[in-house]
Amino acid sequence: MDATLRATESPDSAPSPVPFREAFWFWLKLGFISFGGPAGQISIMHQELVERRRWISEGRFLHALNYCMVLPGPEAQQLATYIGWLMHRTWGGIVAGGLFVLPSLFILVGLSWVYMAYGTLPAIAGLLYGIKPVVVAIVLAAAWRIGQRALRHPALWTISVAAFVGLYVFSLPFPLVVIGAGIIGAIGGRVAPRVFAVGGGHGASKKEYGPALIDDDTPTPAHATYRLSRVATYAIAGLVLWAVFMGGLVLAFGWDNTLAKMGWFFTKAALLTFGGAYAVLPYVYQGAVETHHWLTPVQMIDGLALGETTPGPLIMVVAFVGFVGGWAAEVFGPGHLFLAGAVAATVVTYVTFLPSFIFILVGGPLIESTHGDLKFTSPLTGITAAVVGVIVSLAVFFASHVFWPQGVDGRFDWIGAAGTAAALVAAVRYKVGLIPLICIGAAAGLVLRLAGLA
Repeated sequence: MDATLRATESPDSAPSPVPFREAFWFWLKLGFISFGGPAGQISIMHQELVERRRWISEGRFLHALNYCMVLPGPEAQQLATYIGWLMHRTWGGIVAGGLFVLPSLFILVGLSWVYMAYGTLPAIAGLLYGIKPVVVAIVLAAAWRIGQRALRHPALWTISVAAFVGLYVFSLPFPLVVIGAGIIGAIGGRVAPRVFAVGGGHGASKKEYGPALIDDDTPTPAHATYRLSRVATYAIAGLVLWAVFMGGLVLAFGWDNTLAKMGWFFTKAALLTFGGAYAVLPYVYQGAVETHHWLTPVQMIDGLALGETTPGPLIMVVAFVGFVGGWAAEVFGPGHLFLAGAVAATVVTYVTFLPSFIFILVGGPLIESTHGDLKFTSPLTGITAAVVGVIVSLAVFFASHVFWPQGVDGRFDWIGAAGTAAALVAAVRYKVGLIPLICIGAAAGLVLRLAGLA
């Protein structure tokens, strides 16, 4: 029986244990509907896993999210990996994190092929034009939803606003903002412990959604308990998987080959992605466009647009970079351009996401051992408040590019702004789902572009 039905039929008791098969199909579905960047993806997971299915309580969800936010890499994919691992051990985490990425990889490989083979088509441009304002609305709606739950005290609101101002106005480094919020949370946990407890001291998630399968007081499962030998095993396995993969590329193609260079470059990029994809995009742009010349500046911008409007983590734009770079370099000769692009995209995706799995499997047991300890949770509560400000700053950043496509000195796109406003009302006020919103936006954009109105 579907987990949602089970949760609905038994609102006063925890759901039954979830079979691995049922979880597999959920993670696969999530991989195809995870639009809206990290904010939208985290909001989707909160809706599905905390509110509807009640697989995990809000307290445990936020505790895991806080850990993922301080890691380099895509926090939404890491959160899926963490919850999958908590529910179904190592393979649960691998399946959850892998299915979060694979649909996006296949979609981006297909779109990249169309982009390289056929150029910019009016129909595709129209679809993207209509989807972009919807994505802005999805991110803003996610900030609203998460903020309602995380910002339950004026002190937490203050942290959130300060994080937004620090990032958007003063361009402070994201790690500095996170560390500052964590320090404030640690101090606040001593001065005002009720404010900085998970949930802000204004009621527990049980009162809102009912008991969860993995609840606030559910004991940590045996496989998630901290053991040094287990942690060392995962760490060594991760290093071996990376070394064998990179060694195979070098032995097969040589160190100066495009695939080997991509593997090494994006390994470094994966370890620098503090603050999500936007924080590392300048590094990727500099390396991929200016240093290695794998693609042009215009192609990089087009790839970002595709990444914004496809499911999966925004950092999946690296798959587009890999595809275009492999295609342009003719890695396997002029007669195998698609194969070159697809293999390069796969190489880039592997080295970008491998560290995320290792971070969760190595650090998860330690984090699980701290979920009931205020001295550990209060810094993470401060970070959660800052994350809301971070999400809003990303939404504003994206909105500025959608509403002023030629820059702030250019014309204001009233149609795009109206589309965002309408989609935001539909999402927040009328609870319209993501897929209908995106389909409506794409259809509207196509009609407007073909009619010459946009």
